[in-house]
Amino acid sequence: MSVPATRPGARHHDIVIVGGGLVGASLAIALDGLGLDVAMVEAAAAGALPAVFDQRNLSFADATCNALANLGVWRLLRTPPGPIRRIHVSRRGDFGRVELDARDYGREAFGQVVVASDFGEALEARLAELRNLTRYRPARFIDTHVGGDARTLRISDGDGEHQLSTRLLVGADGTESMVRKALGIAAQRQDYGKVLFVARMRCGRAPDGSAYERLGDDGPTALLPRGDRHYGVVHAVPANDADAVAALDDAAWCARIQDAFGWRAGRFLSADSRSRYPAQQVLADGLIAPRGVVVGNAAQTIHPIGAQGFNLGLRDALTLVECIAASLVDAGSDAMLQRYAQRREEDRSRTIAFSDGLARIGMNPSPLLRPLRSLGMAAIAEIDAVQSLLVGGAMGYRGDVPALCREVVR
Repeated sequence: MSVPATRPGARHHDIVIVGGGLVGASLAIALDGLGLDVAMVEAAAAGALPAVFDQRNLSFADATCNALANLGVWRLLRTPPGPIRRIHVSRRGDFGRVELDARDYGREAFGQVVVASDFGEALEARLAELRNLTRYRPARFIDTHVGGDARTLRISDGDGEHQLSTRLLVGADGTESMVRKALGIAAQRQDYGKVLFVARMRCGRAPDGSAYERLGDDGPTALLPRGDRHYGVVHAVPANDADAVAALDDAAWCARIQDAFGWRAGRFLSADSRSRYPAQQVLADGLIAPRGVVVGNAAQTIHPIGAQGFNLGLRDALTLVECIAASLVDAGSDAMLQRYAQRREEDRSRTIAFSDGLARIGMNPSPLLRPLRSLGMAAIAEIDAVQSLLVGGAMGYRGDVPALCREVVR
């Protein structure tokens, strides 16, 4: 049910999710079937997708693909995804590389590449099928306070301010989360000094299922195989150079990517419009507060190298649902929240460390690091146990894995 945020008085819901993006919408879908009264506060108006659902490319780990199939979202994708059958990692100026093939691990693919706008439309179609969800949109979260066994929150729309109450408030409202701040959870910020450009590009050779991560002093250049015979390109540049790079014409842009990446995918022929995003890490000091929790980018925004952001956020959402399902007497109890935080600790800390470490080591231009990096690449290429650990994490099987991620329920 979709309603404007104009109801008089405080309306009660068992759970209120602030944020209707990738993780917030996925959480609402996963909660369906628990018999709870769930509400979602969304900035976007009915009929409009949130800005996050643009032309960027989302790399879904195998565990994420399983979960989205189980949630009924995968079947609603209009555009075929692009399978990631091989992963190739190298660094400009270093010897050694890592090459992984899904067939060596008994898999058809490590994951799939989906365009964010396609995913947004699939989520919206699935949300429309839910019967126990109230959607307040367009509406904006203002603040919250806790009292007894409930939280009261204020939201606003074009007609003024309104109150809701809930047993559990979930902040899924992104990197600059207002819910996180209102819950009193501090966050630590790391600016990598880079800007990421995202574009769809056509090469002389169509994608064959290979995903590339080419590291360099300025950051990574990644190529992801889309399902439309194009590559999704992510290219990092120093923040001071971002305006100049944004002003490049298509020919100059293609030449820049060719120089940064090389010729493994053939000649870059054309590019669509480019989007730009800051490369940053923002980590919440904690995940929970009395009758409140943050998930997804509100809990941790990580460097996109390794493409772990949404995959980690979805595992936040699914783990939270499992903890709520085991505590239906009170969906926002302290015991439930503590259990959630404990279950997320290993996956979260290991994924953050992997992403941040790869970003820092890959960008460090020190000549002293080059032989160490090269030896590390060679070791990964030769040691099966190291490869298996890397592959398991990349596919989303790290730490306490939610049940919906493990396999598709037929």
